[in-house]
Amino acid sequence: MEKHDSEQSKTLRDVPIGGSAVVKRLTGSGAIKRHIMDMGITKGTSLQVRKVAPLGDPLEITVRGYELSLRKSEAACIIVE
Repeated sequence: MEKHDSEQSKTLRDVPIGGSAVVKRLTGSGAIKRHIMDMGITKGTSLQVRKVAPLGDPLEITVRGYELSLRKSEAACIIVE
């Protein structure tokens, strides 16, 4: 059974407030990818979207027991399931 493109490319930006997701993989390259990994966001990590700023940027998430704010551009590099 084939997956649709929308299922394969669901990013952290697509998770609603209060929703949870598991990191499937990281896109991006170089410094951005390293920055995301340094914050503890790696494959298999559970994330929960806590809040979104009024204009949509940044997102506040809970990862590994702590609160973290991410820009939308960073969240778009995190593929989730």
